[in-house]
Amino acid sequence: MSAQPPNYAERAQNGLGVAGSANLSGYGISLAGIGSYVPERCITNDDIATLVETSDDWIASRTGIRTRHVVSGDESVADLAIAAAKDALASAGMHGSEIELIIVASSTPDTIYPAVACQVQTEIGANNAAGFDMALACSGFVYALVIAQQFLKTGMYKTAMIIGADTHSRYTNWHDRNTCILFGDGAGAAILKAEACVEDNVLASDLHLDGTKGMELTLFTQAENCPLVAPKTPVNNYVYMNGREVFKFAVGVVPKSIQEVLDRSNVSIQDVDHVVLHQANIRIMQAMSEKLNIPEERLIVNLQKYGNTSAASIPIALNEAVLEGRVKPGELLVLCGFGAGLAWGTTILRWTAVDQRLPQDLQEEMQKKREAMKPLALASC
Repeated sequence: MSAQPPNYAERAQNGLGVAGSANLSGYGISLAGIGSYVPERCITNDDIATLVETSDDWIASRTGIRTRHVVSGDESVADLAIAAAKDALASAGMHGSEIELIIVASSTPDTIYPAVACQVQTEIGANNAAGFDMALACSGFVYALVIAQQFLKTGMYKTAMIIGADTHSRYTNWHDRNTCILFGDGAGAAILKAEACVEDNVLASDLHLDGTKGMELTLFTQAENCPLVAPKTPVNNYVYMNGREVFKFAVGVVPKSIQEVLDRSNVSIQDVDHVVLHQANIRIMQAMSEKLNIPEERLIVNLQKYGNTSAASIPIALNEAVLEGRVKPGELLVLCGFGAGLAWGTTILRWTAVDQRLPQDLQEEMQKKREAMKPLALASC
């Protein structure tokens, strides 16, 4: 029996399920930098057509995807995460030693231990950082952002790096046309900072699970029992997806979740400058935008180049938009991840960063926009 969809009005009345910008600790949170990395090897739809019966037009018309990048040889999730982390540090103009917390969202780590966060910590020189890995597939980056926000709001840490990194190409059945056309590999990272006595620039968030539908999108691990006991039943260690059910789930719950964070922030969809959805499938994204009347030009989409990179898809898309100069200080963004679990998470935030990788003239333009931002109300300290 499926779980009932969240009663958002009831949950809000009881203070459940939705994180708002109430700032009891006196610390407000903002994003200080963004970065990403994808492997060099690019696989086109025509390449996939050599493996299964398909074509570039068939794939593009049904998914929106033209190419995707995949790992090769011994390239690891940690390698991708480290490269994205260094890119985010460059974006923020920071050194790794300034990072106090590292959260890596990945469902496809190459090692159970050491955690990917430990490998990132070593390579970026975050010598005093704590950290951990978490697995929630395509919702992982948004969940990591909200978790990091809570650590920062308490004053326990002042800076956090969140990373979404996945290599689903290693868990894809490349002879299954339903799934092999979808996935690519990559990593995206963001840096969050706490600032005293201001409200959060992360205005509101909404996180949910529906485990009753968990078997609609699965990836099992392979392991063997002790030889002295009955053997474990073998499982298929490839991605399985019931596309029809996942589509219904996403289009059914995600628009409601987005509307909830808008309501909690007292803004309308017309006030939002950019919407960054998990880059799953263009048809899913179009159906969601139609439900919410999101103008096409406000939807950030780069699915055609990278495919579905799971936990990495939102930060990869956001990073690309920042480097193109599309995202400017003072603008409101909605980020929404959804997928395996089944899980979904939405957050609305105000962009405040002046990206240090931009050309000097563009940095100066962004700095002026930052200085012209209307301040949020001061919180009690």
